[in-house]
Amino acid sequence: MTAELKLGINVGYWQRDPDDQTETVLAAERLGYDSVFTAEAYGSDAFTPLTWYAARTSRIKLGTAVTQMSARTPAATAMHALTLDALSGGRMILGLGASGPQVVEGWYGVPFPKPLARTREYLDIVRQVWRREAPVTNPGPHYPLPYVGGAGLGKPLKSIVHPVRPEIPIYLGAEGPKNIALGAELTQGWLPLFVDPSQIEALFGASLAGRADDFEIAATVTTIVTDDLDAALEFAKMPLAFYIGGMGARDHNFHLDMIGRLGYAEQAKEVQRLFLDGDRAAAIRAVPDELADSISLLGPIGRIKERLQLWRDSPVTTMLIAGVRDEPTLRAIKDLV
Repeated sequence: MTAELKLGINVGYWQRDPDDQTETVLAAERLGYDSVFTAEAYGSDAFTPLTWYAARTSRIKLGTAVTQMSARTPAATAMHALTLDALSGGRMILGLGASGPQVVEGWYGVPFPKPLARTREYLDIVRQVWRREAPVTNPGPHYPLPYVGGAGLGKPLKSIVHPVRPEIPIYLGAEGPKNIALGAELTQGWLPLFVDPSQIEALFGASLAGRADDFEIAATVTTIVTDDLDAALEFAKMPLAFYIGGMGARDHNFHLDMIGRLGYAEQAKEVQRLFLDGDRAAAIRAVPDELADSISLLGPIGRIKERLQLWRDSPVTTMLIAGVRDEPTLRAIKDLV
């Protein structure tokens, strides 16, 4: 059980013009929300919208959920983070994730294998950049510094900028037990996606056993306040169908595997089949109501109040509210928490 449940918002991807959620972010800051997180996949990046919101706020923490490791070298990610951390007065939280082979190899054009080993190297290099204790080096094999080969003129370097903080919090976006355990060992937080609060201990307790006392679990929770529960369930099923069906290959999809661990393996396979066969409407309908409800907060405010207890009883430390844009609803949720 979490002693004090914090609230943040996850505004997700920037997808079209205009998709400026400044008013939502400002409302969250006025109401005392702890953080705002942005996301990236294979369209908009996470850092640019976050910088836009940083320039218009003064207190709220600024996180990425998640920045994809394969999109940037470790040094480039460290530069992004230390710059935004300095410009915002030390408010940055760097959320990192390995993504999946379909995106990594199909979009970024780099190899996906050995994500755990790559993550270890990545984290070490990023922290070397921030600490400035010595020129940055790494023997590899995934991110050798200096680069082996090429012109043969590479040399270890230090950042020419002194970071505001030598230790910027890092949260790891992870779904598999080994990756979650890696995050608990090496980072300050876990960014779970599609998580049932009542199953966290049973499914991931062993992976989280080595975490520090101040380790953060910041879970994104689709939240829809409405008297029409059926409509809310349909809306909550849309991202589930997309991730189960479209964010991975037919025989290699981490999101599908995660839903299977929650107890919906056969249903998830059917969702994937329908989605990949082109019937997205049927795929959305095939997502079980119980699954969508268990990982979300849906329905009238009284029902949401009751279901909040599941999150209070879980090890989640921060709920990242997703899907809410208006200040009255943000206030109502804050009042409940």
